[in-house]
Amino acid sequence: MELLLGSNNEGKIIEISEVLRDLPVNIITPKHLSILAAPKETGSTFEENAIEKALFYYEKSKLPTVADDSGIIVEAIADELGLHTRRWGAGPAASDEEWIEHFLERMRKEKNKRARFVCVLAYVDSLGVTYTFEGRCEGIITPTLEADYLPGLPISACFRPDGHSAVFSALTIDQKNSTSHRGKASQKFAKFLSDKID
Repeated sequence: MELLLGSNNEGKIIEISEVLRDLPVNIITPKHLSILAAPKETGSTFEENAIEKALFYYEKSKLPTVADDSGIIVEAIADELGLHTRRWGAGPAASDEEWIEHFLERMRKEKNKRARFVCVLAYVDSLGVTYTFEGRCEGIITPTLEADYLPGLPISACFRPDGHSAVFSALTIDQKNSTSHRGKASQKFAKFLSDKID
């Protein structure tokens, strides 16, 4: 089965692909199909944006498609990130380094470091039917980067999930995929696909 993963974020592609690695699916990306256009992301929730992305890439490819919308909600600045996480602060054109430097500088002013990540995966099957899968993870923002991170996922180096002594990006891929918001959503999607394929 060919599955289009509707993202150009290398880190997200790696994480989701890792969860799906034992399924009989051939994962391709928009780059493989020379799809250069990108969805507008006009939704007011993670679910709406994920569905918008999945339908956009499904219409372009006519392949079963999964897409992710995710972000971090920081209690101290609750209205500032969320749906707009990557576009916030230094802006969508900023490099990972520029974005995370701006974020950490902003967080130095805040005593409350509590935060939660949210991820919704939307899947459009071969018939055009849409399904969604959600994952959440609670934790704290660390004062500095505590590890390297995958491209496109800089906050993973300064987010320490509850129950762990290390930040996301210092965990093994299996630890992260059983703990993280994207890992939890991807596990639900993997089970759904497995049941469908069986």
